Amino acid sequence: MIGNFNLKLPDEVEQIINILNDNNHKAYIVGGCVRDSILNKQPKDWDISTSATIDEIKAIFNKTIDTGIKHGTVSVVIGDKVVEVTTFRTFDPNESKSLLTDLYHRDLTINAMAYHPKEGLFDPYFGVEDIKNAVIRAVGNPSDRFMEDPLRMLRAVRFSATLGFDIDKSTLDAIKSNSHLINNVSQERIRDELTKILVSNQPFKLTILRELHLLKHILPEFDVCFDISQNHPYHVFNVAIHSLKAVSEIENEISLRWAMLLHDTGKAVTKSTDEEGIDHFYGHPEKSVHIAKTVLERLKFDNKTIAKVCHLIKYHDKRIQPDIKSVRKAVSKIGEEHFTDLLKVQEADKKAQNPEFLNTSLADLNKIKEIYTQITVEKHCLSIKDLKINGKDLIALGFQQGKEIGHVLEKLLSAVLEKPELNTYDDLIKLAKSFKNQKGEIL
Repeated sequence: MIGNFNLKLPDEVEQIINILNDNNHKAYIVGGCVRDSILNKQPKDWDISTSATIDEIKAIFNKTIDTGIKHGTVSVVIGDKVVEVTTFRTFDPNESKSLLTDLYHRDLTINAMAYHPKEGLFDPYFGVEDIKNAVIRAVGNPSDRFMEDPLRMLRAVRFSATLGFDIDKSTLDAIKSNSHLINNVSQERIRDELTKILVSNQPFKLTILRELHLLKHILPEFDVCFDISQNHPYHVFNVAIHSLKAVSEIENEISLRWAMLLHDTGKAVTKSTDEEGIDHFYGHPEKSVHIAKTVLERLKFDNKTIAKVCHLIKYHDKRIQPDIKSVRKAVSKIGEEHFTDLLKVQEADKKAQNPEFLNTSLADLNKIKEIYTQITVEKHCLSIKDLKINGKDLIALGFQQGKEIGHVLEKLLSAVLEKPELNTYDDLIKLAKSFKNQKGEIL
């Protein structure tokens, strides 16, 4: 124990430890909350590890929630606070459980520390030293730890990205040797780790996954993009590096970062080279949408995220002229709820291309942003719901309910996008009437 290390615990956490101690059980805060405290970060959660069994924990405390019984975890409720309490763990059924064995079977040294308010810090695997040296190192034999839970290989890279630490060579070598084991991990767990890498300040750490042979197992659709060069005036990087640069150029929101990662994956299946040696990728946005949908569904993303990412990828390459009519039409087609995000996507995309053309590209984008702001302030009609007439008005004119009404409304919207001044009740009624010939047929 390191006795001179003091850590301020939340009242409910200290209370749980004291109650367990009073009932003759050992109890310590462990893992990420200790690591974050040493890093002067506010822990998101406080986890307690104890010698008490699940049944003993439930007998001691008045209110508990069964949150992870199969993993030896129960949540203890103190007032309105909930704290996870876990029985000392071991992966070896022949091994007696203790704090030392619990920490030994954790993933990384920086996560294998414990603290008790009276006893101090317990750091048997030199986690504090690795934090000082900014090193990610597996506890004990790295291969043993990764065989216990292969996700730990991905977690090592994730902590390297989120903390900005380098990975110890023996840990790197063990990941490379055991990379195939990642296939035994659920897609949901892989998704969460990949996302944490993407939204970190160092998304380029994703390249380590390729070097360690993990990427080909968990994201083969992106792995192949490292082999797709782009011999084109507008590009200076291969598809993967361009995409990662685009990821780093956009805000760290999950949907936006995944959109940038996958926006050009279709280039791997659409590449052609002309007689002058220039590469082209005709139709790649559509192919990228298909690939992105496949990837995100495999990773068990929710439908809302999948829809948003695919929508942004579909239009990421859309050419929008910096004039009010073109912007109105673009907003109408893409949707007001997505247009601002699309501009962020296009800006990040351009910043990841040939810097020689960046100033011109950004000038056009900034003009488009100004026009969009003007359109929003002036409340231009951008969708059918903004029209000054509706389906009931058209039915009163004799139009058939259903597809005919929808078709006429689309035509009216198209006219208003060209000339916003037409969006009055009288003008739209007059225009709608003009869509019918003398026989009453839609022109």
